[in-house]
Amino acid sequence: MRYALTYGAIGGAIAIAAITASIAIDSLSHLSSLWFGYLVMLAALSLIFVGVKRYRDVERGGVIGFGRALGLGLAMGLVAGLVYVAGWEAYLATTDGNFMADYGASIVADLRASGASAAEIAATEAQMAQAVEMYRQPLLRMLITFSEILPVCVLVPVLSALVLRNPRVLPDRRNERSGGEKAHPDGNTA
Repeated sequence: MRYALTYGAIGGAIAIAAITASIAIDSLSHLSSLWFGYLVMLAALSLIFVGVKRYRDVERGGVIGFGRALGLGLAMGLVAGLVYVAGWEAYLATTDGNFMADYGASIVADLRASGASAAEIAATEAQMAQAVEMYRQPLLRMLITFSEILPVCVLVPVLSALVLRNPRVLPDRRNERSGGEKAHPDGNTA
């Protein structure tokens, strides 16, 4: 549990800090901000890999099964997602709270600037009005925010478990440097 709380909380905090900072700077277009957001999440949640590896090396003697690694990684992802949601809610509480309305207005303005048809603009305005209304409901907004980071919170643990179940991948080298023998969980030495 300590690993899940530590690595998950740090990963979630890094993700939300970088994303809210990019919003405050307001230098990205909508498409690039989407890619930037997922790239930041992926980079921040790479701490899940680090946490699972550390757990494998320190607590499990360098050996971990897929199921245990996946469970630990998903627990870290859950903590990261909850920290991400809490950070977003704090961001909204400390700003004007009109993120979705401002976002919708900028999308419609971009459509107008690109010469979109009146029908397309009207349809987008209707969609954005519906999104703004949904975003005013706190529980629904939190679910939407959690769903943003959820794919990364699942992908990274699955990849981490697949890679780290093999003890030959990134083995713990601390004992090799000190000349000691490495004990495995079954009590044998390597």
